[in-house]
Amino acid sequence: MRFGPSAVGGVMHPPCAPTPRADSTRIAIPFPTAREGLYMPTDTTPTDAEAACFEAGIKFGSLYHQFAGTPVSPDSAASLESAIEESIENQPHCAAVTVDVLVDELEAELADATADYTELTGRFLEVEIVVEYEGCEVVTRMEMEDGYPLMRLESVRDEQSH
Repeated sequence: MRFGPSAVGGVMHPPCAPTPRADSTRIAIPFPTAREGLYMPTDTTPTDAEAACFEAGIKFGSLYHQFAGTPVSPDSAASLESAIEESIENQPHCAAVTVDVLVDELEAELADATADYTELTGRFLEVEIVVEYEGCEVVTRMEMEDGYPLMRLESVRDEQSH
């Protein structure tokens, strides 16, 4: 952050924003000073649950970016599901992967196409990944939500407490 012309009245404004004029109304959030009670824990070691969530994110990142663009057809969907599952399950701490290529969606995409295949995108996938790390189980899912392939954390369970 920079101070200077964009700092007006003790309030920081983004450097890319124009400096407010007296005749304009602006909403700004004052930034706390270093002494105004920002709490920073002294132990920054991730918890086992946080590490398990991180591992799940790695799995989703590699799954999506490794397989997006793969040619897929209704006939090849089942073999692609297996290939994706087996590939991701090779990664450390991965307990289970379930991939569903949405064949109905593929067929709808191909109905008016001249080709008999399309490229794999998130809209053709539903995925569940389970990660187990140091006694923590994390369940994550990816499915379409509002036109976007949303990856989300479903649950975090400490298996040692059961």
